[in-house]
Amino acid sequence: MINYKNKQRPEKDMIFGIRAVIEAIQAGSEIDKILVRRDMTSELSRELFTALNGLEVPVQKVPLEKLNRITLKNHQGVIAFISPVTFQHIEDIIPSIYEEGRMPFIVVLDGVTDVRNFGAIARTCECAGVDAIVVPIKGGAALNGDAVKTSAGALLKIPVCREHNIVNALKFIVSSGIKVVAATEKASQNYTETSMTEPLAIVMGAEDEGVSPEILRLCDNMVKIPMLGTIDSLNVSVAAGVLIYEAVRQRGVIDSLIG
Repeated sequence: MINYKNKQRPEKDMIFGIRAVIEAIQAGSEIDKILVRRDMTSELSRELFTALNGLEVPVQKVPLEKLNRITLKNHQGVIAFISPVTFQHIEDIIPSIYEEGRMPFIVVLDGVTDVRNFGAIARTCECAGVDAIVVPIKGGAALNGDAVKTSAGALLKIPVCREHNIVNALKFIVSSGIKVVAATEKASQNYTETSMTEPLAIVMGAEDEGVSPEILRLCDNMVKIPMLGTIDSLNVSVAAGVLIYEAVRQRGVIDSLIG
């Protein structure tokens, strides 16, 4: 069995060395995250931190040993992981959808960290005509080549909105007249019992803890998928597919009635 957790990323996905990373930042490269040696104090490192100031990219301070496990080349204490995905913001996406005369259909991922789950959800979203995926800058899956591959290229086609504060992003979604439905085993209502025919955002939570309480408080409805076996939950990518295509089904029924 392949150990995905310890599998090295190809160096084409990485930039290492302080000057190279600074130049990538200044060039506007899409960066997934940056690892910085915990005890960096050089003059050049201060220039790096100045370049990082205000940048909406996760920066993790890590031991030198972790950087050396990723590459033994001269990284100078900093490694940046490049994302093939061009990030957008939900505040720009929703108004344009309304301007086109369409009802927004958004999927929000609150803490989905597994790259393969994220890629599978993105693939379903693209197939189902979802307008955008909203993810947090911190606490989400890496948006790298593996994610794109798992998504069958969907992440290069569907807008991905990487937000600094996902709670604020959801508040904007609510203020835009969009109904927010969260999938949670805490719900009393089955997913087929709520309307999904209006402007809609479906919220899926982390693999281990589900949707956070702070996010649940902003939701209009909480729904569950009935579990008829002995296992008490579905994989999050499977659960997302069930809810997304329930919305597709309901909207298709409405469209057929109008037509």
